[in-house]
Amino acid sequence: MRLFLTIAALLFPIPAFADDGLNLSGSTRVRYENIEGQPRVGFNSSDDLLSVRTILTGEYRTGDWRFEAELYDSRAFGSDSGTPLTTADVNAMELVQASIRYEASDAFGPGTKLNVQAGRFTLNLGSRRLIAADDFRNTTNGYTGVRADIGLGDELSTTLVYTLPQVRLPDGGSDLVNNRVKMDRENFDLVLLGGLVAQQLASKRGIVELSFYQLDERDSNTLATRDRSLSTGGIRIYRDPAPGSISYESETIYQFGSVSASFAPAAQKLDVSAWFTHFELGYSFSRAWAPQVSLEFDYASGDGRGAKFGRFDTLFGMRRSDFAPSGLYTAVGRSNLIASGVRLEVTPSKRIDAFVAYRALWLASRYDSFATTGVRDITGSSGRFAGHQVEARLRYWLVPKRLRLEWSGLFLAKGRFLATAPNAPDSGNTLYNALNATLSF
Repeated sequence: MRLFLTIAALLFPIPAFADDGLNLSGSTRVRYENIEGQPRVGFNSSDDLLSVRTILTGEYRTGDWRFEAELYDSRAFGSDSGTPLTTADVNAMELVQASIRYEASDAFGPGTKLNVQAGRFTLNLGSRRLIAADDFRNTTNGYTGVRADIGLGDELSTTLVYTLPQVRLPDGGSDLVNNRVKMDRENFDLVLLGGLVAQQLASKRGIVELSFYQLDERDSNTLATRDRSLSTGGIRIYRDPAPGSISYESETIYQFGSVSASFAPAAQKLDVSAWFTHFELGYSFSRAWAPQVSLEFDYASGDGRGAKFGRFDTLFGMRRSDFAPSGLYTAVGRSNLIASGVRLEVTPSKRIDAFVAYRALWLASRYDSFATTGVRDITGSSGRFAGHQVEARLRYWLVPKRLRLEWSGLFLAKGRFLATAPNAPDSGNTLYNALNATLSF
């Protein structure tokens, strides 16, 4: 029946409509991925995967109240025992959002706003480097709890959250291969709370943000964890792009707390001291295709040889906007990484946009595994240079607002570390391609 409904949605798309405050919409995305020269440890040297993601969204408004629900059906086909298939690819028939929201104007005086949401929902906070609903990935991050957005006037706002992050299920083996349906769970073994404060600057295009999040994790009867207790605070200053002007972004995040040395119940607790920084400087030209050029730099600390744990944890952040695709690649993330490069974005028309980016990649610590590859040399003798990465994307609305086609491609010329580290895959340079078709209805 679920397959029939998906095919029916593809062949007979139902337009979004509004009636007595009711709005229904949805989308189906089909993606084909291929990789040659897998840089991650323990997987096929070459692989391909077909994934299908269908999202159905419903919203009902009445006065200051809003009721929201969103169903994700994320499936993958064509994997084998060597395919890096995870809950980032598969989460079949999951009610990711089911919440009630209350909105009030002048709640704390003239010009103020209050928006409170409770239930299951997704989150995109700040730069999305720590808390995000990843759209490129086949599945998303869901949270159960309470969110409050408060507008205090004078362009000052704050967002506060107390949530139980949803643990996606099933989480391994044949259940993922067979796209088994199993309800995600949330409980007090994993808690995320905190928020951010944002102040618009005098230029109106500039904003400064302060953020703080506390993540507490502990073992359950069914899941062993690293018992993370992480406090993560950051400051971000940015200026949005505009034709004929400079844009910029600077974000620095410090992380402290404790983590277990392994998944063993009696594992030693290690003190955490880790940090991340991102800097970007861009310029948007006032000419055809609206080209924008940006210089980018990222640093995410790694674990060294000392008594403290130094590997930065990006929590529930997304990687696509800063680094590279997830899916079969998923090799570059905010852990033990130094990346510098340049990006060019163009928009030839309302139906076409594209970008190309180059990054040189290093390890922040030569003793830790590089980013999310699992490649490591505990002696540090393989050096720190990981390679040169070139990435590109082209998107085209074949039918405006209905059907969009997308190609993403990446080439990684492996450097000394990824070529010579003791457990580095002997797979040559990496070539990744993904073709997407997204139908909105």
